[in-house]
Amino acid sequence: MQGFYSTRVTLPLPEGHRFPIEKYERLRTRLAAELPALQQVPANPASEDMLALVHSAHYIGAVSRGTLTPAAQREIGFPWSEAMVDRARRSVGATVAAVRAALTDGVAANLAGGTHHASADRGGGFCVFNDVAVAARVFQADARRRQPSAPTARVAVIDLDVHQGNGTASIFADDACVFTLSVHGDKNFPFRKVAGDLDVGLPDGTGDADYLRALDEALAQLAERFDPQLVLYLAGADAHEGDRLGRLKLTDRGMQARDERVFDWAWRRRLPVALCMGGGYGHDLATTVQVQMHTFGVALAAWRRWQNGAR
Repeated sequence: MQGFYSTRVTLPLPEGHRFPIEKYERLRTRLAAELPALQQVPANPASEDMLALVHSAHYIGAVSRGTLTPAAQREIGFPWSEAMVDRARRSVGATVAAVRAALTDGVAANLAGGTHHASADRGGGFCVFNDVAVAARVFQADARRRQPSAPTARVAVIDLDVHQGNGTASIFADDACVFTLSVHGDKNFPFRKVAGDLDVGLPDGTGDADYLRALDEALAQLAERFDPQLVLYLAGADAHEGDRLGRLKLTDRGMQARDERVFDWAWRRRLPVALCMGGGYGHDLATTVQVQMHTFGVALAAWRRWQNGAR
């Protein structure tokens, strides 16, 4: 199974910055030691043409040149640097590569990604460019090149980060070929939600049983309302009970059951899945990484099922 990464570029952050950038390198180290069947592949940066499928030329240029207003840069949450731009582009490139690999292998992953708060002309919440939206558009463009007369390819975004994917919802608000499903904390960031195709807001303190029931109902609705050809799955670790920003109460077992439900749902329909990690802000980063390790274990089992099923 292929997993694409962008951590070859270090993001310089001020001391005490609240974004846990070190979690990505910790994850890569553990994956290499414990899940060697996952092939880690460095990601190429997304091209400007790819970014322009989603983002405005003005926004791409302002990010690249470092000419965003101070307020816009603060909304992203990172200080501007050339490394920030390069890493953001590689994070998008990793999701694009994961989509292309999943079409062949059944399952592939970005070892970061899930930057769902970025909209067409602004960033936010530690998200510069929207990797999921760009990857969906690239998938559709690739399909159009292969079969120019075919209808636009259909994508389901299953976003289980604890924070609603407001940027993704805004980008695809009027697009019948992309279905956005978000299960998130109702009272959590962003405090002004942007309606997607199916939003399930959960109260603070929601535990395993209620969460999984809500997810089952949401997946059933998705199946009734939409017929995708690809799934983009944001497996945020921040719904875990040990997350300092999540405010939900899913246990390790509940998080693993969540992932299994998504991959099982996709497998029953023989839908390829591109996985992104989304958020994770554990009081102890080892807890966040452990949740992500469980996610990759489930993804690897799904990938093996694809390989066995292809024979």
